Amino acid sequence: MTSLAERFDVLLLDLDGTVYLGHQPIDHVGEALQEAARRGARSVYVTNNASRPPAEVAAQLSGMGLDAAADDVLTSPQAAVTMLVDRHPTGAAVLVVGAPYLADEVARRGLTPVRTFAENPVAVVQGHSPETGWPILAEACLALRGGADWVAANVDATLPTDRGLLPGNGAMVSVLVTATGRRPRVAGKPARPMIDAAIARYGSTTPLVVGDRLDTDIEAAVTAGVPSLLVFTGVSTPAEVVTAAAERRPTHVGFDMRAVVDAARSVEIASGGNGWQADFGDGGLTLRRDGSGDDGDTLPDTDALHALAALARAGWAATETPVGAVHAGDEAAGATLQRLGIRAG
Repeated sequence: MTSLAERFDVLLLDLDGTVYLGHQPIDHVGEALQEAARRGARSVYVTNNASRPPAEVAAQLSGMGLDAAADDVLTSPQAAVTMLVDRHPTGAAVLVVGAPYLADEVARRGLTPVRTFAENPVAVVQGHSPETGWPILAEACLALRGGADWVAANVDATLPTDRGLLPGNGAMVSVLVTATGRRPRVAGKPARPMIDAAIARYGSTTPLVVGDRLDTDIEAAVTAGVPSLLVFTGVSTPAEVVTAAAERRPTHVGFDMRAVVDAARSVEIASGGNGWQADFGDGGLTLRRDGSGDDGDTLPDTDALHALAALARAGWAATETPVGAVHAGDEAAGATLQRLGIRAG
């Protein structure tokens, strides 16, 4: 079998929940990406995190044993400022809600970062910062009510860390949505500008988006028309895949980054399901072992991913009725649902 690293030339990798959690690298990431590079797949880190410049992100990744340079990192602030440059003239004042890096990027691209409404901003750009508070949100509120353009680096409601899920930039964006009744243009995932920018920047002809979230990484891939791999090391779960809306459906699934280089650890949902049958009826799905192609040599994790593929296809086909409970049709299905973290109804 051919691995994903041999099929795709650039891996567009999410960071939080995919490569690391907080300050801790996720198991198997380093070895997998090194092997992917040997097989011809370049690792590019495409992150919604708006608080740090590429060089700082690359330094953190290097400290985790990953081969990463600043040019291997593309951030949502870079994409956001590109959107501003495309619309506003050189020197235009932009009110910055976010970390110092976001202001630096605004200045680097020839715009003027400001922090108050009194400085007559023509636009507001908003990115994540743990220091964001009411005073700067108040200035942005005045600017937006005055008609300023509004670009958000991303709208992630939460930020995965080693302590758990914390408020993300989307939570702060929602404050201004509530206060102004307006919505921003969005640069980062799930919008497509950052994915398009990454494909163009690295000259990819066969890109693969790799991430842990259906609502950002996978939706961005679907929107941009790019194949994707969902790994279960961060936010989204197998149960959520089964009921995913059309715009949030991954192409491939894997438990961790080994799925990129080990063909036995990834499953393509469209062609997976080997050994399993899932049927929809009475508002629920029933999974059972059908034995086809089961030679006893399949890795337990891969077998579970095949079961997930069968469930996902059945769930996605049930367009008229929402999927309710998932039932185990036999003992093998019960054990597999448990491995997937899907509670049998």
